Amino acid sequence: MLYIRLRHRLLVDPAHPIKLKDIAELIGEVEIVHALQDIIIYEISKKDKTHVVLDIMFVLDAIKKHVPHVECNVIGPTQTLVEINVRKKKINPFFLIVTWLLLFVGAGLAIIYFHEDVSMQQVHQRIYYMITGEVKEKPLVFQIPYSIGLGVGMILFFNHVFQKRINEEPSPLEVEMFQYQQSLDQYVIHHDEKEQQKDIDRS
Repeated sequence: MLYIRLRHRLLVDPAHPIKLKDIAELIGEVEIVHALQDIIIYEISKKDKTHVVLDIMFVLDAIKKHVPHVECNVIGPTQTLVEINVRKKKINPFFLIVTWLLLFVGAGLAIIYFHEDVSMQQVHQRIYYMITGEVKEKPLVFQIPYSIGLGVGMILFFNHVFQKRINEEPSPLEVEMFQYQQSLDQYVIHHDEKEQQKDIDRS
Protein backbone atom coordinates (compact mmCIF):
# COMPACT_ATOMS: atom_id res chain seq x y z
CA MET A 1 0.00 0.00 0.00
CA LEU A 2 1.32 3.42 -1.00
CA TYR A 3 -0.27 6.78 -0.18
CA ILE A 4 0.49 9.63 -2.56
CA ARG A 5 -0.18 13.35 -2.17
CA LEU A 6 0.85 15.57 -5.06
CA ARG A 7 2.21 19.02 -4.39
CA HIS A 8 0.15 21.84 -5.81
CA ARG A 9 3.07 23.74 -7.32
CA LEU A 10 6.78 23.25 -8.01
CA LEU A 11 9.51 25.60 -9.25
CA VAL A 12 12.43 23.94 -11.07
CA ASP A 13 15.40 24.87 -13.25
CA PRO A 14 15.25 23.79 -16.92
CA ALA A 15 18.12 21.33 -16.46
CA HIS A 16 16.56 19.70 -13.38
CA PRO A 17 14.95 16.26 -14.01
CA ILE A 18 11.69 16.04 -12.06
CA LYS A 19 11.75 13.14 -9.61
CA LEU A 20 8.79 11.63 -7.83
CA LYS A 21 9.93 13.02 -4.46
CA ASP A 22 9.93 16.54 -5.98
CA ILE A 23 6.24 16.52 -6.86
CA ALA A 24 4.75 14.14 -4.27
CA GLU A 25 4.83 13.05 -0.66
CA LEU A 26 4.92 9.29 -0.26
CA ILE A 27 3.86 7.18 2.72
CA GLY A 28 4.17 3.40 2.75
CA GLU A 29 6.65 0.63 3.32
CA VAL A 30 10.16 2.03 3.65
CA GLU A 31 11.57 -0.20 0.89
CA ILE A 32 8.90 0.84 -1.60
CA VAL A 33 9.23 4.55 -0.78
CA HIS A 34 13.02 4.40 -1.18
CA ALA A 35 12.67 2.53 -4.45
CA LEU A 36 10.23 5.07 -5.90
CA GLN A 37 11.18 8.51 -4.57
CA ASP A 38 14.19 8.93 -6.91
CA ILE A 39 12.56 7.75 -10.14
CA ILE A 40 12.48 10.40 -12.84
CA ILE A 41 8.91 11.37 -13.73
CA TYR A 42 9.60 14.01 -16.35
CA GLU A 43 12.50 15.81 -18.01
CA ILE A 44 12.15 19.44 -19.07
CA SER A 45 12.58 20.18 -22.79
CA LYS A 46 12.56 23.36 -24.86
CA LYS A 47 8.99 22.76 -26.03
CA ASP A 48 7.73 23.08 -22.44
CA LYS A 49 8.39 26.84 -22.35
CA THR A 50 7.38 28.09 -18.87
CA HIS A 51 4.88 25.59 -17.39
CA VAL A 52 4.22 21.85 -17.31
CA VAL A 53 1.16 20.16 -15.79
CA LEU A 54 1.82 16.67 -14.41
CA ASP A 55 -1.35 14.62 -13.93
CA ILE A 56 -1.77 11.86 -11.35
CA MET A 57 -2.40 9.32 -14.12
CA PHE A 58 1.02 10.12 -15.56
CA VAL A 59 2.58 9.65 -12.11
CA LEU A 60 0.75 6.37 -11.43
CA ASP A 61 1.86 5.00 -14.78
CA ALA A 62 5.52 5.73 -13.90
CA ILE A 63 5.08 4.08 -10.48
CA LYS A 64 3.49 0.95 -11.95
CA LYS A 65 6.41 0.55 -14.35
CA HIS A 66 8.83 0.31 -11.43
CA VAL A 67 6.66 -1.49 -8.84
CA PRO A 68 3.83 -3.22 -10.73
CA HIS A 69 2.04 -4.75 -7.75
CA VAL A 70 1.89 -1.72 -5.46
CA GLU A 71 -1.57 -0.45 -4.54
CA CYS A 72 -1.76 3.36 -4.71
CA ASN A 73 -4.13 5.63 -2.82
CA VAL A 74 -4.17 9.26 -3.95
CA ILE A 75 -4.84 11.98 -1.36
CA GLY A 76 -5.34 15.66 -2.19
CA PRO A 77 -4.77 17.35 -5.57
CA THR A 78 -4.53 15.26 -8.74
CA GLN A 79 -2.28 17.63 -10.68
CA THR A 80 1.01 19.39 -10.05
CA LEU A 81 1.83 22.62 -11.82
CA VAL A 82 5.56 22.77 -12.56
CA GLU A 83 6.89 26.26 -13.22
CA ILE A 84 10.14 26.37 -15.16
CA ASN A 85 12.55 28.94 -13.77
CA VAL A 86 13.54 30.65 -17.00
CA ARG A 87 16.44 33.06 -16.64
CA LYS A 88 15.18 36.58 -17.07
CA LYS A 89 17.09 39.36 -18.71
CA LYS A 90 18.68 41.98 -16.51
CA ILE A 91 16.52 45.02 -15.94
CA ASN A 92 17.71 48.16 -17.69
CA PRO A 93 18.36 50.82 -14.98
CA PHE A 94 16.88 53.53 -17.22
CA PHE A 95 13.53 51.72 -17.55
CA LEU A 96 13.58 50.94 -13.82
CA ILE A 97 13.99 54.63 -12.94
CA VAL A 98 11.33 55.71 -15.45
CA THR A 99 8.86 53.11 -14.13
CA TRP A 100 9.58 54.12 -10.52
CA LEU A 101 9.02 57.81 -11.34
CA LEU A 102 5.74 57.05 -13.15
CA LEU A 103 4.44 55.02 -10.21
CA PHE A 104 5.61 57.60 -7.67
CA VAL A 105 4.07 60.55 -9.52
CA GLY A 106 0.90 58.58 -10.30
CA ALA A 107 0.40 57.56 -6.67
CA GLY A 108 1.04 61.14 -5.52
CA LEU A 109 -1.47 62.56 -8.00
CA ALA A 110 -4.05 59.96 -6.96
CA ILE A 111 -3.73 61.06 -3.32
CA ILE A 112 -3.91 64.75 -4.30
CA TYR A 113 -7.01 64.22 -6.47
CA PHE A 114 -8.72 62.27 -3.69
CA HIS A 115 -8.09 65.02 -1.13
CA GLU A 116 -9.28 67.62 -3.61
CA ASP A 117 -12.49 65.66 -4.26
CA VAL A 118 -13.35 65.43 -0.57
CA SER A 119 -12.22 69.04 0.12
CA MET A 120 -9.76 67.93 2.80
CA GLN A 121 -8.25 71.38 3.26
CA GLN A 122 -11.67 72.90 3.92
CA VAL A 123 -12.37 70.09 6.40
CA HIS A 124 -9.17 70.89 8.30
CA GLN A 125 -10.03 74.59 8.25
CA ARG A 126 -13.51 73.84 9.58
CA ILE A 127 -12.20 71.60 12.39
CA TYR A 128 -9.61 74.23 13.33
CA TYR A 129 -12.32 76.92 13.46
CA MET A 130 -14.61 74.70 15.58
CA ILE A 131 -11.83 74.09 18.14
CA THR A 132 -10.07 77.47 18.26
CA GLY A 133 -12.71 79.88 16.97
CA GLU A 134 -10.13 81.32 14.53
CA VAL A 135 -10.16 81.18 10.74
CA LYS A 136 -6.84 79.95 9.35
CA GLU A 137 -6.10 79.22 5.68
CA LYS A 138 -3.42 76.59 6.43
CA PRO A 139 -4.06 74.84 9.76
CA LEU A 140 -0.69 73.09 9.88
CA VAL A 141 -1.41 71.79 13.38
CA PHE A 142 -3.82 69.34 11.68
CA GLN A 143 -2.25 69.02 8.25
CA ILE A 144 1.23 67.92 9.41
CA PRO A 145 0.04 65.13 11.78
CA TYR A 146 -2.49 64.05 9.15
CA SER A 147 0.25 63.75 6.50
CA ILE A 148 2.47 61.75 8.86
CA GLY A 149 -0.46 59.53 9.79
CA LEU A 150 -1.23 58.95 6.12
CA GLY A 151 2.28 57.60 5.55
CA VAL A 152 2.26 55.47 8.72
CA GLY A 153 -1.15 54.11 7.75
CA MET A 154 0.15 53.03 4.34
CA ILE A 155 3.09 51.25 5.99
CA LEU A 156 0.76 49.42 8.40
CA PHE A 157 -1.66 48.59 5.56
CA PHE A 158 1.02 46.97 3.40
CA ASN A 159 2.77 45.48 6.47
CA HIS A 160 6.26 46.25 5.15
CA VAL A 161 9.03 48.74 5.80
CA PHE A 162 11.18 48.38 2.68
CA GLN A 163 12.04 44.62 2.73
CA LYS A 164 11.21 44.06 6.40
CA ARG A 165 7.84 42.63 7.42
CA ILE A 166 6.23 44.23 10.50
CA ASN A 167 4.37 41.08 11.61
CA GLU A 168 3.44 37.64 10.27
CA GLU A 169 -0.04 38.66 9.14
CA PRO A 170 -0.25 38.85 5.32
CA SER A 171 -0.98 42.25 3.84
CA PRO A 172 -4.02 42.82 1.60
CA LEU A 173 -1.65 43.10 -1.37
CA GLU A 174 -0.13 39.68 -0.58
CA VAL A 175 -3.61 38.15 -0.28
CA GLU A 176 -4.59 39.61 -3.66
CA MET A 177 -1.36 38.31 -5.22
CA PHE A 178 -2.05 34.87 -3.73
CA GLN A 179 -5.57 34.83 -5.19
CA TYR A 180 -4.22 36.02 -8.53
CA GLN A 181 -1.59 33.22 -8.52
CA GLN A 182 -4.26 30.63 -7.75
CA SER A 183 -6.44 31.89 -10.61
CA LEU A 184 -3.43 31.86 -12.93
CA ASP A 185 -2.56 28.28 -11.93
CA GLN A 186 -6.14 27.17 -12.53
CA TYR A 187 -6.10 28.80 -15.96
CA VAL A 188 -2.83 27.09 -16.93
CA ILE A 189 -4.19 23.69 -15.82
CA HIS A 190 -7.48 24.25 -17.64
CA HIS A 191 -5.67 25.42 -20.79
CA ASP A 192 -3.43 22.32 -20.68
CA GLU A 193 -6.50 20.08 -20.45
CA LYS A 194 -8.05 21.80 -23.47
CA GLU A 195 -4.84 21.33 -25.49
CA GLN A 196 -4.76 17.64 -24.57
CA GLN A 197 -8.38 17.29 -25.65
CA LYS A 198 -7.56 18.92 -29.00
CA ASP A 199 -4.72 16.44 -29.52
CA ILE A 200 -7.10 13.56 -28.77
CA ASP A 201 -9.70 14.92 -31.22
CA ARG A 202 -7.08 15.27 -33.97
CA SER A 203 -5.90 11.71 -33.51
